[in-house]
Amino acid sequence: MGLSKQELKKAVLHAKRNHISDAAIGGKFGITFRQLEKIITEEMGVNISSLRPPKKIKTWAPPDFSEESTSVWSFRQRGNWATHEGKYRGNWSPYIPRNVILKYSKPGDLVLDYFVGSGTTAVEAKLLGRKCIAMDINPAAVELTRQNLDFQAPATLLEGRQVYEPELKVGDARVLKGIRDESIDLICTHPPYAGIIQYSSHLDGDLSKYELKHFLSEMGKVAEESYRVLKPSGYCAILIGDTRKQKHVIPMGFHVIDVFLKTGFVLKELVIKRQHNCKTTGFWYIKSIQYNFLLLAHEYLPIFKKLAPTNSSSLLNTNIQCGDLNFAPTKPDTGLKLDQIESTTVWIFPEKEFDQKINQNVIARYSQTKRFTLIDFISATEWKEKVSAPRPDLFFIKIRCPTSDLANQELKASLKKIVELIDVKIASISYPGYLVLQASDFRKNGHIVPFAKLLLDSILSKKLWLKEIVVLTSEACKLDKQPEHGLKISHEYLLVYEVKNE
Repeated sequence: MGLSKQELKKAVLHAKRNHISDAAIGGKFGITFRQLEKIITEEMGVNISSLRPPKKIKTWAPPDFSEESTSVWSFRQRGNWATHEGKYRGNWSPYIPRNVILKYSKPGDLVLDYFVGSGTTAVEAKLLGRKCIAMDINPAAVELTRQNLDFQAPATLLEGRQVYEPELKVGDARVLKGIRDESIDLICTHPPYAGIIQYSSHLDGDLSKYELKHFLSEMGKVAEESYRVLKPSGYCAILIGDTRKQKHVIPMGFHVIDVFLKTGFVLKELVIKRQHNCKTTGFWYIKSIQYNFLLLAHEYLPIFKKLAPTNSSSLLNTNIQCGDLNFAPTKPDTGLKLDQIESTTVWIFPEKEFDQKINQNVIARYSQTKRFTLIDFISATEWKEKVSAPRPDLFFIKIRCPTSDLANQELKASLKKIVELIDVKIASISYPGYLVLQASDFRKNGHIVPFAKLLLDSILSKKLWLKEIVVLTSEACKLDKQPEHGLKISHEYLLVYEVKNE
C-alpha cells in the first residue's frame, strides 16, 4: 500500500533531516527534484537545500582576499567564512557583495538589499562596518537572515570599524515603504529569476513565480523605487542571468539592464560572473553537441549609478573612447575534434590563440557545410569580407570599435550600417544557417556603453532567432593594481542567431 500525501511529506522531510542526498530521496520515494523542492518550501516557507541548524563559524574572512580588477569575476570556491553557506537555493557567492561593498561604499554608509534571501549581503555589510537594511517579501527568508546575523565578530577583524546591526524587515522591493528619498548609499542585491527557482509556496508578490513579461514589468517598479531611495552618485548592483526556451536563449540579463537604464540610471560597470569550472563532460557535453545548445555558465552584474544633477547629461552626447580589442583575424582554422568544441556560454582561451580558438569553435558549431563568410569591420561603417563562399550557411561578423573617438551620430550610423549589412547577407544564406556577431562593450567618460546590448536591440529582423549569448575571455589573471577609471574590460560577446527558414 502506497503512502498518503501527508505520510510521503513526513517521510521525505525525515530523510532530508538525516542528510540523505536529494538523488537518493528521489529514487527512494519516486519524486522529482521539483517535487522535493516544493515539499521543503511548503514546510519551511523558504526554498533551502539543507534542514540542518545554522553552521558553526570557523573563519571570519576569505583567505588571501583581493578585490576584483577586471570585468570577469570568477571564484574557485563559493565562500564559507562567517555564517555563509549555500543551503539557500540560488543564493550568490559572498565574494560578490564583499567586492561591491568595498568598491562602491565606505564604512558607515547605508546598504540596501531588498531581495535579501538568507542574508549574504547583510552579513557582509555587518562584517565590513556598513549600515544595512535587509528586506525580503518572504518572512521565512527574513527569519533565516536573522539567524545568520546572530554573531559577534572579534574586535581584531573589524580594524577599528564600528559594527552596525542590520535592520531587518519584511517588505516589497516594488514599494519601499519607510525608506526615505535619497537615503541609501548602495543597493546590492540578487533578485529571483523569472520562473527558474521558486522561493516560496503560497506567497503573493513573489517575483520568482512570474513569467518573463510580468517579471520585467514588476522589475520596472523595483528600478523606479531604487532610483527614488538612492542618493545622487549612489550605486545599484544587481546580479541577473539569462534563461532558455526551446533551446534558444532569452536575454533576460540585457532586458533587466534596459529596465534600469530607462529609469534614469547610467551603467558604471558591466561585470560577467562566471563559474570557475566551465568545462562540461559526459552526458551534458554530448547533449550540447547533439542538440546544438550551450549550457548557461554566466550571469551579469551591472553596476548602475544615479548621476548627481550636475552630471545628468546623456552619455551619448560626447565622444566615445574605445579600447583596443586586440584581434586581427586570419583565415579560420576549422580543424577541431569533437571533444575540443566548447559546450558552455563562457569560452576561455589563451591570449595567444584567442582569435584562432574563437573562429574554430564558431565554425565547428554553426557551419555544417564549412561554407562560411567572415566579415571584419575595420571602421565604424566599413568592412572587409576576408573569407567568402557561395551560399554560405554561416555569416560571422566581427565588429571592431575604432581606436579613435566615435561621436554619437557615428555610433548610430555604425549600428544602422551593421543592420543593413545583415539584412542583405541573410537573404543569401543557405538553410539551416546562422549569423554570429562578435562585439565588445566599451567605456566612455568613466561609464560603460553596452555595445553588444545596443547591437542586439537594433536587430529586429523576423528572420533571425537569438540562439546564444556567449562570453569570450582570456586566461589572464587579476591586475596587480586596481585600474584608476574602472575595471579592465576583459570580455567580449558572441551574439548567435539562427536564420529561420521562411
